Amino acid sequence: MDTEQYAGIIPGLSTEQLDKRFQYRIPEHLKSKVHVGSVVYVPFGKSNKRTKGFVIDISSDSSYDRDKIKDIYDISLDVDVRNTNLIELAYWMRDEYGSTINRALKTVFPVQDKVRNRVVTELTLTDDKLKAEEYYAKCKRKNASARIRLLDALMEHRVINSEFAREKLKVTAKTVNELKEEGIISVKDTIEYRNPIKVSAEKEELPELNEEQRIICDTVSEAIDNNVKETYLIHGITGSGKTRVYIELIKNVVAKGRKAIMLIPEIALTYQTVKRFVNVFGERVSVLNSKMSPGERYDQFLRASNGDIDVMIGPRSAVFTPFDNIGIIVVDEEHEESYKNENTPCYDTREVAKFITGKYNAPLVLASATPSVKSYYRALKGEYKLLTLSKRAKVGGELAEVHITDMREELKAGNKTIFSRSLIESLSERLADKEQSMLFLNKRGYLGIISCRECGHVIKCPHCDISMTYHKNGTLVCHYCDTVINNVKVCPKCGSKYIAGFRAGTEKIEQEIKKAFPTARVLRMDRDTTSRKGSHDKIIEEYANGDADILVGTQMIVKGHDFENCTLVGVLAADMTLFTSSYTASERTFQLITQSAGRAGRGEKKGDVYIQTYDPENPVIIAAAAQNYEMFYAEEIKHREMLNFPPICKMATYTFVSENADILSKAMDKLRDKLNTISKKYGKDIDILGPNRGSGYKLKDEFNIKLIIKSKTDKILKEIKNDLEKYTDSEEIFRKIHILFNKE
Repeated sequence: MDTEQYAGIIPGLSTEQLDKRFQYRIPEHLKSKVHVGSVVYVPFGKSNKRTKGFVIDISSDSSYDRDKIKDIYDISLDVDVRNTNLIELAYWMRDEYGSTINRALKTVFPVQDKVRNRVVTELTLTDDKLKAEEYYAKCKRKNASARIRLLDALMEHRVINSEFAREKLKVTAKTVNELKEEGIISVKDTIEYRNPIKVSAEKEELPELNEEQRIICDTVSEAIDNNVKETYLIHGITGSGKTRVYIELIKNVVAKGRKAIMLIPEIALTYQTVKRFVNVFGERVSVLNSKMSPGERYDQFLRASNGDIDVMIGPRSAVFTPFDNIGIIVVDEEHEESYKNENTPCYDTREVAKFITGKYNAPLVLASATPSVKSYYRALKGEYKLLTLSKRAKVGGELAEVHITDMREELKAGNKTIFSRSLIESLSERLADKEQSMLFLNKRGYLGIISCRECGHVIKCPHCDISMTYHKNGTLVCHYCDTVINNVKVCPKCGSKYIAGFRAGTEKIEQEIKKAFPTARVLRMDRDTTSRKGSHDKIIEEYANGDADILVGTQMIVKGHDFENCTLVGVLAADMTLFTSSYTASERTFQLITQSAGRAGRGEKKGDVYIQTYDPENPVIIAAAAQNYEMFYAEEIKHREMLNFPPICKMATYTFVSENADILSKAMDKLRDKLNTISKKYGKDIDILGPNRGSGYKLKDEFNIKLIIKSKTDKILKEIKNDLEKYTDSEEIFRKIHILFNKE
């Protein structure tokens, strides 16, 4: 009987371009060790180079001539995962997002290399007290000072760790071994997991669920109880108690012996979220994020694999936690752009979560005060089940009062500063009343946008209704259709000379606030101040504890935070994000303003929000000020229908990147011929835009060109993707070009 076994292996995990499965024989001595998910060493290529590979399947059937199949060299000690669902997920991502299987595997298994375990050695004094005393007396007679120091410590504490003995008592390993051989102490090594959670559990009495929260919990719990895969969209206003709902649902899941993943959009949200979950679930909660050390990430990966935790919290990559029995995945602030991965594979975390919960017959919960237009559209179409939280959870809690400040009038009144007079006055009142304030500026939102300070007019493309981007050569460019016009010196609408880009950033705002209020305690939270590990938590904790009066920051300060003493929020240059060169500009602006407004007045005190804008009549600004999502959505979906943008259509974006502009240009010439063939094949079923120069054509010494293809169906976009993949793989020139594929 033939007992040979063969492993399907993806070799060369460091070679991301490799996209092929190979088969190797499993030697007899490795049969009990090699399984799906193992990392092994194999002979690869003609030179039989010792190469690391990943086992994706095991079979008794060979796919090739058995005499030509090579044997696996050895098994690696690197992390392995027995979760075959994650391997299936990698193949799905490869197919869905235009990746190689190697890249997909490296994404799905973000912890790939074993890190040295942290071992704690404990020294324990023998139970034989008489024997220990006799030995101690012997050491005294011989004046064995090191042994005496060690025995003194052990007689006082009975158990100490070797690090204390070595560092504090100055005792060598030789001395420890001598006492062990004499039977005076026992030595035990234990693995200590690195703990990334720096908050301790506190006794917290969870508030009773209100009627709306209870209805949602009962609805989703029915799916949990019956193992039903269903996607829910919770549309809950800011402060409506969405986190309380998450905790209740996850308690239900954990009680059934299953696992939960709680996704948050920003590392900045980790501190407050983890604190609340630790208070409920204790040590059975962990966290994964990119700021953690390799050792911390490795240990959480092991803890999840071993079943030592029940709940994983973290941004995007936490969705790949190797749990083997997932009962729910929650995506908080589901509208956030950070859930889209920017590198190949350009996956959408929400879609990945949907695939995973489908495999485990578990519910997926998406939630936001400002749902993405795409998700809300799906909910109205019946693809998702829409659930609503329409009231603030705290008794008497009301949404903050929102004031729209027309910055054109401020300019006419002689105020040329960043801050309106009413905002400065309100800041002064809050400082006097010992209340806190937040000032939000989406710095990335206004880069390259040209607008008029007199009337608020923004220079837009005449063909796309998208703002044009200013380039250093003095031209304005539309990055959808490539229209170019010369820079505008005078506003074409009102004739004003006050037309330029907005220049202030968060650092400038911080400086101006300190000038205006010298005694105020000011914190700034942006990419520069949060680059170090733990910096997010430090800033949030400091502000939450009342150690600062004013928090200045970018979008990371307006997502999901709950500060009871914050009663004032200022949204600076609110309209600048309206005119970024993206069809989602209005959606993003509405979300940011509404989320910002939601930070004020979450406690017992009344909140105020000041929206500073040069376009106060804009429907998006008006809807955001009213915190009326339905009003915004009704207008936005009409706009999308008129211009045929997602979710009305399906859209794929290809970005071609090269260090050589000439090679890129020649490749695009070839590609246009191929696109002409594709266009003739599908006719009116598709719309091709480009290839055109992308926003920031040259970045970090690399050139990029974008291609956009729209279609009514995913099926057609996938067919075109597969066709273009075969084409670019067969053309030599494209081997020198990096291609990013993104779908919406």
